[in-house]
Amino acid sequence: MKFSNRAMQVKPSATVGVSNRAKAMIRDGIDVINLGIGEPDFTTPKIISQAAIEAIQHGKTSFYTPASGLPELKQAIAHRIAADYGVNYAPEQISVANGAKMALYVIIQALIDEGDEVLMPKPSWVSYSQQVSLAGGRPILVDTNADFKVTPATLSQAVTSRTRLLIINSPQNPTGTVYSKSELQAIGQWAVDHQLLMIADDIYGKLVYNETTFHSLVQCGQKIADATILVNGVSKAYSMTGWRIGYLAAVPEIINKVNAILSHSTGNPATVSQYAAIAAFQSDQHEVEVMRQAFEKRLNTIYPLLQQTPGFHIEQKPAGAFYLFPNVEQAMSIVGVNTSAELVERLLNEAHVALVDGGAFGMPGYLRMSYAAGLEDLKIAVKRINTFMAHYLDKNVSGGISIETN
Repeated sequence: MKFSNRAMQVKPSATVGVSNRAKAMIRDGIDVINLGIGEPDFTTPKIISQAAIEAIQHGKTSFYTPASGLPELKQAIAHRIAADYGVNYAPEQISVANGAKMALYVIIQALIDEGDEVLMPKPSWVSYSQQVSLAGGRPILVDTNADFKVTPATLSQAVTSRTRLLIINSPQNPTGTVYSKSELQAIGQWAVDHQLLMIADDIYGKLVYNETTFHSLVQCGQKIADATILVNGVSKAYSMTGWRIGYLAAVPEIINKVNAILSHSTGNPATVSQYAAIAAFQSDQHEVEVMRQAFEKRLNTIYPLLQQTPGFHIEQKPAGAFYLFPNVEQAMSIVGVNTSAELVERLLNEAHVALVDGGAFGMPGYLRMSYAAGLEDLKIAVKRINTFMAHYLDKNVSGGISIETN
């Protein structure tokens, strides 16, 4: 069977793959702790679910909506952006998609031609490079500093005449890095000077910790905001991963092209999910803060424990999102494997902890560990990893590893 070149080039999502593997082992009765997927363990707040139920009961969910989303939802998003960012968008400058991932995909389809280059930090979320490749473009991973941040200097080394777009994700997946406003201002001005468009992927914007303040490119002045496409959604902050609602906000010229593509691809997002999202954006955000505090507690508990794990080293404590991204090159040497992918495999099969290989994000030699799981599960997972590493440190131990399950 012959497949298209784009189908042959795209790689399955590494995060989804490891999570599916972990879930399959769990179904087989193996006690696996799955820290491979970026999904909050909280259920969707009741006020949001109740709004969806009421929309069904009142007969609002049986029909198509505009492909780019309900007008009421766009208005709710506009109000939420104004409240959170202090920046105003008209509803006509907003488009709703089936999750932030689809919002990113349709932006790239609208802007990138064969051979065009898209700059992104190294490391970057796994789907950025694959989405660019699907559009025929070239993903360019830009070297970062010790904080995993790009700067105008590193960007200048990567830009070419084919560069069209820069993606900034803050807080960042997989590192938890958060850019300051001055850093974003410098990056944004650099992009404007080079006549580049930017994507501000702010999906983790409400999840920052330990007195960190979140800022976005769209808050850095009108010229930078006009050159920026804001992407956000309900999945992370509102624990609504299954509802599949994301959005983008941009100048009208971009929104018009995006809406045309959506009308021929996904059609409208699920109507019931749109009504749920309206409730999420219009809520008092109390539930968001409760979940944020829980993530902060997990980070502050697990970070020092993982830092003490033999062979694991985290250059800087994350300030946002819900991931740890330790360097495991020393751990690879201790275990006797050549790649971080092999270490991931060994940890899953022997320690029964599912993590993601840093190579999927463009940085082999690292692992991504999600702390969007219960605190007790996280403590057990770190204990298992420590037991696993201790086994390989002790040259006199033979046989299998005894994994603690509680």
